[in-house]
Amino acid sequence: MKSSDATPDWRERKKAQTRRTLQEQAMRLFREQGYEATTVEEIANAAGVSHMTFFRYFPTKEDAALADDYDPVIAELIAERPADESAIDKIRHALIEGLKRVYTTDRDALLARNRLVLSTPALRARTWERQVADQELIARALSAHSGYAQNALHTRVVAAACLAAAMTAISVWTESNGTLDLPGLINEAFDVLRSELS
Repeated sequence: MKSSDATPDWRERKKAQTRRTLQEQAMRLFREQGYEATTVEEIANAAGVSHMTFFRYFPTKEDAALADDYDPVIAELIAERPADESAIDKIRHALIEGLKRVYTTDRDALLARNRLVLSTPALRARTWERQVADQELIARALSAHSGYAQNALHTRVVAAACLAAAMTAISVWTESNGTLDLPGLINEAFDVLRSELS
């Protein structure tokens, strides 16, 4: 393989590393000095880049706290579920499978992020905006299966209810300081949802 063939892959790895470093430094500074007191310039300096580079990766300071690669994975996992499975079960299994990919390796970072969100009004408001976007992403993934595309309202209501159940489980887990089992809480939340709908 020619060295020029590897260049795009190297660039992508370098960009991914810069993004990771920015997010890690942002979270460290948020913990040490508080979200509101931390500036974009401080995050960029800690990561060894310019503040303009920060904005190439994150449009806002909120995005540095909230951005992850979880949502596209969930959409892919929903699309892979059996066609005859109920929408609630598609979402449940996709959320738990996606969570397992980050929970075992990044549990502490996940807990720190959720603590920050629960204690920061600006991040709580932004999380609501992201939840609406996540609802649409999940609804689109469900619509790819025959039977869901014909009823957009039904699909969006199911997606919204499932996300609310998952977010409630995440809040309970965070409030327990991570002592409870998050996948178990999400399963329990979906059991409650299913029992109320039956």
